[in-house]
Amino acid sequence: MKVLLIEDDLHLSGLVERGLGQLGLQVEVATDGRRGLDRALAGNHAVVLLDLRLPKVDGTRVLTELRRRRACVPVIVLSALEGIGDKVRALNNGADDFLVKPFSLDELAARVRALARRPQNLAAVVIEVADLRLDLRTRRVERAGQALALTAKEFALLEFLLKNHDAVVTRAMIAEHVWGQHFGSLSNVIDVYVRYLRAKIDADCEPKLIHTLRGVGYVLSECRP
Repeated sequence: MKVLLIEDDLHLSGLVERGLGQLGLQVEVATDGRRGLDRALAGNHAVVLLDLRLPKVDGTRVLTELRRRRACVPVIVLSALEGIGDKVRALNNGADDFLVKPFSLDELAARVRALARRPQNLAAVVIEVADLRLDLRTRRVERAGQALALTAKEFALLEFLLKNHDAVVTRAMIAEHVWGQHFGSLSNVIDVYVRYLRAKIDADCEPKLIHTLRGVGYVLSECRP
């Protein structure tokens, strides 16, 4: 089971990584909020462990952005803040659990496993922008009520764009998250697949949803950037 830990305290993150590793969990560490948000949106972690006081992008912003972009990964907030108000705010912002520092690694591991055992139908599995609808469970894609036939790679690309809707994604981000490779020679391949996807998603439909930002990347949005 893969867990993402977003924590800037290197001593604590090292302890958690080693401790959970000994309990059979694989831990990836991000030491700032910007990197953590990027990795969490990749969508390949069973649970995210999130500190609130982070550099670059604070933990509350990371949490609200994850939920705004309809990322359904369970999140456990790890915080030295222990007031009821702090816990309520975190839960209202989309956290699934809240654990006060210092904490027991055994308890943390138990909470991670409990969240990971949740049935999939308790998590949001449908992403919608305008009249475009993607169902992660059935892998069905519709535009204006009409089913679209996508290849596996086109589906993965659309899923990534939808999870980051209204935000610009660079070709390097697409290469890493969709192809699992560094950008390098993938530039033309990415552009070709975006054209394939645009032909299926935007043909004969309004508004156009997939937009190119020349020299930057792409954005999926109802509004032209």
